[in-house]
Amino acid sequence: MQKRNLIYLLLTLVFLVILGFSYVSQRSPIISCQQSEFISTSTSNKFYINPEKIVVEPWRGRHHVYAIFMIPSGHINDHFLKVTIEGMDSICGVMTYLGQNSTDGINAKPGYYLSKGWLQTRMALWLMCQGKFKQLKQSGNWILGYTKKQYQADLI
Repeated sequence: MQKRNLIYLLLTLVFLVILGFSYVSQRSPIISCQQSEFISTSTSNKFYINPEKIVVEPWRGRHHVYAIFMIPSGHINDHFLKVTIEGMDSICGVMTYLGQNSTDGINAKPGYYLSKGWLQTRMALWLMCQGKFKQLKQSGNWILGYTKKQYQADLI
């Protein structure tokens, strides 16, 4: 009788884990990758860079999946970064201005500043469950657009 109860308990737990995983995987990303969310749609005035460093440690909790970008002074970056992995839709993350020239062992070159882009932890976990951990760590899959700052004098 004990064995039977243990088997029912294990089957119930497996069923609950499968239900929970399917619920989390079906939730849409909070951050959308719509073209209107980016600074400039004109490609002639826009430049793209890959990160200097990528940290993917979602098991440590929130804010442990990010990339650090080095952007030339006098330029502003998109408010979103884009991660593109073959065979999947693009995933976007939010950018933050660090306001410093050094972070996580990365030092900005003279004439540059650092900006950090965050990817949702659950999106990183989802990619890892699909076996995409190596692709997530490749800097070529992360991209950030930036453009030259326009001052009032330039607009007149």
